[in-house]
Amino acid sequence: MLGNIGPLEIALVLIIALIVFGPKRLPELGNSLGKGIREFKDSVTGESKDDETQEDAAKSIGTPKAVDEPIDPPTTHRVEADDAEVVHDKNS
Repeated sequence: MLGNIGPLEIALVLIIALIVFGPKRLPELGNSLGKGIREFKDSVTGESKDDETQEDAAKSIGTPKAVDEPIDPPTTHRVEADDAEVVHDKNS
């Protein structure tokens, strides 16, 4: 039944999509649909171009700043222990 889809039916679906979503939104939908199909295909086959690019990006960044400069631990003092001025409400 799905094998009988011809160019006229495809054109009709595209015209309806153009009317519903508008000319500005249609390219965005096409891009997101293409990305979704590509990610699905990559997850099924187990291949990913992102793995290779992330490794290359990590190599090109250089040494992290934390390696060069030690990080001080966060302070653990309580806010109430600070010397803060207490202002009482005039109505109490």
